[in-house]
Parts: sequence; C-alpha cells; structure tokens
Amino acid sequence: MVEGVSKGFSKTLEIRGTGYKARVEGKQLILNVGFCHSVDINPPENISFETQQRGDFTLVIISGIDKQAVGEVTAQIRRVRPPEPYKGKGIRYDGEWVRQKAGKTGVA
Repeated sequence: MVEGVSKGFSKTLEIRGTGYKARVEGKQLILNVGFCHSVDINPPENISFETQQRGDFTLVIISGIDKQAVGEVTAQIRRVRPPEPYKGKGIRYDGEWVRQKAGKTGVA
C-alpha cells in the first residue's frame, strides 16, 4: 500500500495490427481495433491512461495507486481484442509471447 501511494503501480499493453490504434481524449481511452465502431473505456477513479507509439505498435500504459484496480482495468482492455495465434494481431501484455500457429497447408 505504501509503495502504491509513493510510486504507484503501472502495467503496459501492446496493440499490434494494421490499423489498430489507441488514443487518450481527456481521461477516456479510445481503441480502434478492427471493429466497425471505436471502443471507449472510461477509467475508474485514481486510474490514468497514457499512449506511446513505438515502431509498428502502440503502447498503452495504465497507472494508478491501487494494484488490483490497475490489473483489472488492464485485463478488461485486453479482453476487447485478445491476441490471435495466426497473425499475432490484438492487444497483449508488454513482453507477452504469443505462439504463432502455421496456417492451412495445401494438398500436396
């Protein structure tokens, strides 16, 4: 608890995929992840969002003073579009390794 108040807790998500974007407007996080509509996420109190562009993917940093609330909000955001095993697109934790599957094989 003391660490949360003095330094705070944070978790990072990577958004990977062609055309997948995230931005912060006010306190709200807006995700464009392949749906016909954008997904708006309102943070609970004491939680803040930040986005950074890094190469071909976007980082979303979720930070706050309550470790459980930060983890829960991070999991809710990941549930919007979890990473898929064929192309690796989706929302994943920073440093998470997604096993790539081979696609269909033609008749030999």
